[in-house]
Formats: sequence, C-alpha cells, structure tokens
Amino acid sequence: MKNFGTKLMVTLAATMVAAQAFAQEAATAATAAAPTSERGIIAIAAALAIGIAAFGGAMAQSKAAAAALDGISRNPAASGKIMTPMIIGLALIESLVIYALVIAFKIS
Repeated sequence: MKNFGTKLMVTLAATMVAAQAFAQEAATAATAAAPTSERGIIAIAAALAIGIAAFGGAMAQSKAAAAALDGISRNPAASGKIMTPMIIGLALIESLVIYALVIAFKIS
C-alpha cells in the first residue's frame, strides 16, 4: 500500500508541474483576451469546492453503506434498526454536498 501511495503522489506531482509549465503561455493569452482574471479564479474556486465536496460525500456515503450492510449481514434481525439511522446519515451527508453546491453558486 505504501508503494501505491508513493506512485500516486509522484504521478500527481508530475501532472501538476507539467500543467504549470505549459500554463504560462496560455495565461498571457487569456489576460490579453479578458482584462479581469478574477472571474477565472472564482470559477476555479467554485469548481474545486464542489469537486472536493462531492468526492468527500461519495466516500462518506460509501463507507456508511458498507458499514450498514456489514452489520446487516452479521445480524439480519437488526436490519430495521440499522436502516433508519443509515438513511438519516446518508441524507445528512448529502445535505453537506448540497450546501457546498449552494456556496459554489454563491461564489460564482
């Protein structure tokens, strides 16, 4: 697992460096076309906000569903007691993603 994490970090670092190396020419062309670059930065911030929120929400929902299904598979008689809190938890997790979407719209 440590080897996979190292490879992932190296790949991400290489991708970020390559994008910045080629971004200089595009940045000068973009500033010539649009005098205000604040709108682009705000759009990137909104996209990152919703992307990170959606990723975090998906990870949390998958972990909650996996834990609930694991509990139900170990004790099928407790499925009624597990399902209701799981659905409430999934709704609360989804509401946080919706709040991030509202904030992203508010920013842009």
